[in-house]
Amino acid sequence: MSRFVHLHNHTHFSLQDGACKVETLIKAAREFDMHAVALTDHGVLYGVPSFFKHAMEAGIKPIIGMEAYIVKEGSRHDRRSDDQTGVGRRKKKYYNHLILLAKNQQGYHNLIKLSSYGFLEGFYYKPRIDLELLEKYKEGIVCTSACIGGVVASDLAEGNYKKAKEVAKTYKDIFGNDFYLEIQNHNMEEELPVLEGMPRIGKELGIKLVATNDCHYIKQEDAYSHNILLLLSDKTGEGDYRNLRYGTDQIYFKSQDEMINQFRDFPEAVESTLEIADKIEIFMKDKETLHFPTIPIPESSRATDLDDYLSELAHAGLEKRYPDLTKEIEDRFRYELDVIKNMGFAGYFLVVADFINAARERNILVGPGRGSAAGSIVAYALGITNVDPRKYDLLFERFLNPARKSMPDIDVDFADDRRGEVIDYVKDKYGHECVTQIITFNTLSSKAVIRDVARVLKIPISTVNSITKYIPSKFGKVYSIETALNEVPELKWVKDSKDEQIVNLIKHAKVLEGMNRNASKHAAGVVIAPSDVSDFVPLSNPAAQDEIVTQFNMLELEKFGILKMDFLGLRTLTIIKDTIELVKKNHNIEINIDEIEDGDELTYKLFAKGQTSGVFQFESPPMREYLKKLKPRSIKDLAAMNALYRPGPMEFIDDFLDRKYGRKPIEYAHPILGDILKETYGIIVYQEQVIQIANKVGGMSLGEADILRRAMGKKNLKMMAEQKAKFIKGAVENKISEKVASEIFENIDKFANYGFNKSHAVAYSIIAYQTAFLKAHYTPEFLAANLKNEFGDQDKVAKFLEDCRKLKISVLAPNINKPSVFFDVEKGKIRFGLSAIKNVGVNAIEEIKRSREKLGRNFKSLFEFCSNVDTRVVNKRTLEGLILAGAFDSVNKNRALLLHNVESALNFGSRFQEYKRKNTDSLFGFDENDISLMEPKLDHCNDWSESEKLAREREVIGFYVSDHPLRKFELEYRSFSNIHLGETEHITESQAVRACGVLNGINTKIDKSNRTMAFFKLDDFTGFCDCIMFASTYSKFAGFIKDEACVMVIGKLESSGDAVKLNAEEIIPMEKARERFTKYLKIIIDREKYDPESIKTLKEILLKHQGAMSVIIELINNGDDRNRFVLKQMKIKLTNTFINEVQKLYGEESVWLVPK
Repeated sequence: MSRFVHLHNHTHFSLQDGACKVETLIKAAREFDMHAVALTDHGVLYGVPSFFKHAMEAGIKPIIGMEAYIVKEGSRHDRRSDDQTGVGRRKKKYYNHLILLAKNQQGYHNLIKLSSYGFLEGFYYKPRIDLELLEKYKEGIVCTSACIGGVVASDLAEGNYKKAKEVAKTYKDIFGNDFYLEIQNHNMEEELPVLEGMPRIGKELGIKLVATNDCHYIKQEDAYSHNILLLLSDKTGEGDYRNLRYGTDQIYFKSQDEMINQFRDFPEAVESTLEIADKIEIFMKDKETLHFPTIPIPESSRATDLDDYLSELAHAGLEKRYPDLTKEIEDRFRYELDVIKNMGFAGYFLVVADFINAARERNILVGPGRGSAAGSIVAYALGITNVDPRKYDLLFERFLNPARKSMPDIDVDFADDRRGEVIDYVKDKYGHECVTQIITFNTLSSKAVIRDVARVLKIPISTVNSITKYIPSKFGKVYSIETALNEVPELKWVKDSKDEQIVNLIKHAKVLEGMNRNASKHAAGVVIAPSDVSDFVPLSNPAAQDEIVTQFNMLELEKFGILKMDFLGLRTLTIIKDTIELVKKNHNIEINIDEIEDGDELTYKLFAKGQTSGVFQFESPPMREYLKKLKPRSIKDLAAMNALYRPGPMEFIDDFLDRKYGRKPIEYAHPILGDILKETYGIIVYQEQVIQIANKVGGMSLGEADILRRAMGKKNLKMMAEQKAKFIKGAVENKISEKVASEIFENIDKFANYGFNKSHAVAYSIIAYQTAFLKAHYTPEFLAANLKNEFGDQDKVAKFLEDCRKLKISVLAPNINKPSVFFDVEKGKIRFGLSAIKNVGVNAIEEIKRSREKLGRNFKSLFEFCSNVDTRVVNKRTLEGLILAGAFDSVNKNRALLLHNVESALNFGSRFQEYKRKNTDSLFGFDENDISLMEPKLDHCNDWSESEKLAREREVIGFYVSDHPLRKFELEYRSFSNIHLGETEHITESQAVRACGVLNGINTKIDKSNRTMAFFKLDDFTGFCDCIMFASTYSKFAGFIKDEACVMVIGKLESSGDAVKLNAEEIIPMEKARERFTKYLKIIIDREKYDPESIKTLKEILLKHQGAMSVIIELINNGDDRNRFVLKQMKIKLTNTFINEVQKLYGEESVWLVPK
């Protein structure tokens, strides 16, 4: 039995202060044989759901509380101007700490209100409450006076006994016998006045003492790890981690014996911990009711309740979706409706259907579906999804399982530029106080924590990278430090290291790994409640944002019966919308994207060629190669590839393709499997297939089969054994032998981990098909929409510009005489919008438009432009940006000349406009032939070289537009580069590369050995990569490191998790690359272009350019089969003339240089 209980504990939910996890706290309490333990994080209840769950599982009574911040005097609404001496630096804290513990459900509800109001009304550096709130929400709460920064102790520490006693009396008056004076002893000198004063106040006022430890970590040796966390909270990480900020290493979770001994002079204070624990009830339970918002039923409806109303709306939608309604459809529809009603979810469906229909009424593009909801006919009938479940054999039970009651999960995609409007609609309909977004916590992963701790310990970045680069990820999750050290051979040296720096790094990193770094707003999650959200869960505003969020995360909210859903902003939908608008403008064609039929020939040709840059979910280079092999012909094909192309199942792609094209036989353990797996050629690709096998083979209901699928995914061995016995028993009853049944079970168990949600794969493949359709039929408009929406991503823009060039779509520079804000399409050509230019804002563009419209024609000169626009809006910097970007090329192509004359043009414009203002209202008006108004001549200046023009263009736009410096070396780039710099996101391990590109952003630095090293960017046609060249090689290649130089960089591409960097080991000028690396020439000829006439011409070209280089000809059949011919008797001299002649005959990509 406990003799002491800890009542003052901080976890990592006391952000950047507590250095222990909730589960670690509970484990320690259990090890020390404590029957109860409290959670008291700073001002928040973030950790309550996790704390309650782990405590109950461990058989420990959870005491839910918080250490509140309470204003020292005055009101929570006060914002004292003298609270600070500088940004974020407090001269004196005008708040104190106060421990509040919930005795019962009422007390918990009041804690929720107090914590919420601290953020909503009292936030000023901290979420503060005041005595007014405390008086209002005191019921059901035990209050203790907290630490040395507490309401009573702070005055005692300052020697003000009288004030301390007055404060204690105030709290005694509020809480009566539920107020305790807290005493702590961390062996700190400043605590002595408190230890002396508290017993005296307690005796004089009849208030009991309670002994606590201000626990911030679990073990005493964690003090330095905790201090590192505090240093990291300063952002800089500067300071000696051994100099403990809190001045003690005693704020750890001590054992009962330690605490009893510590307070041997105050046994009654130890006894009070048990008294308080006995006052606490276990009051939180699993949700008993679902809290839906109030949903009005229109007067026009005959429905008497929400179930009837849902049925009424769904039936109306069903008749529209299925004009020829069959009994099979009707039966499934009725079954789904019954399940929804019996589970009490009618309200959920009505809310979702309402805001989706509201979005469509406002012409906000909504995705066809997302996740398992696409498997519901009711959702399809209501317009929640736009995927016919029957057409794609989708299962309702994967979405809503009658055998396992849990909240439905309907996530909805909206065009990302208008998602906020849908949330505003919901707030307006149900009440702003009833709708809020959801919190999420960003945690310290193994890689991140190693980097952070290393920064505090001042360990060189090169050492850090030598560790983090070998920490792998699996299924999108980074390995823990422990797992990586045990399983990765390259990290054995770290595990075995005796180096004090490395030992300390790993020790402290392990303590802090997985802890919360900060809180933020979830990207999509929204809560809708029947009344103020704080009636159900606490609220906060992380990082003092204006946006209010719940204090519990997405997964935890369901336990409280709160309606939550994802409102996702999908940029692809905005791109679709912008493409459709451009098509309407340029072709006067209205496209309803939801009515595009599957099977379009041009669209599937695009997929088969792998030309899927910009096509949703099918953009990556490896995916494009798979598409060339797959040659999809339907959305079902796309869905299968979408499901397979992810970590794990990716290993089955080649097997899938071999079976599809008959290169491997398709075999089934039993004929029943044929119907289920026919679509995926005998391979289990989808979770729905696992459910169907369990249903058809194992005789389980679809609901039971879904439970089996979940058990397999969680690898619950006990449940798996039960499910296997049930499966085999059902199979035997279906006349399938036990041996075959066992074999089938093992097979589905193997694939259950990899199986993907088919409903989601289909829904997202429909979006992929829609984007591919638009790209195939309206290529310029589609690429312009992508350029507009991806303009903030340099790599993507570079990629789309290169895509334009390959597809023979001209990209025109910005133009003052065609002043669009965003990318536009002119007769099949894409025009850069003026907003792409540095220092050119929307106001300036609108002024240029206005002036040109008023003029009634194009601007003819720089002087005319400046004399018409308001130069206060279109200022000097704006004008220079326009010139450098080529926006004045339609007026004068000599950009250097125009830039040289900017000052005189602006002066002329000012004089012209001043003269015009003075004379417009005069009797005679103004005379444009007045000599003072005549345009001066441009002061002569030579134009820049092409390379300087491109460099300056890139400076103001961020990209090369009119050309690319690397273009003249395109053959070498294509032949020798084994990496595209804008497509490195799939790189996870160190990789040796040859990369060709343009150098810029060069920055040299002196290393610790007083040697020069270099940092620079390398740009190619697809994007850029940051590069580093260490001092050991810099001196050798320094002469080649020049801005705008075209070079080949040989080195290692390394991923640090967040970014990829190229460690340059060698630099070769592109002018020398062809001679150094070419082994022989390869000419690729497509069978379609292979005819006697072209072969005759090729032979003439070869004879005309005879030399010493070997030639190989490769004939391609249908993109796959290749026949190679070595021209033994014919060698050539490699010249640009020869290359141009062959390319003219067989295409730009027919000539390749094969590297040595």
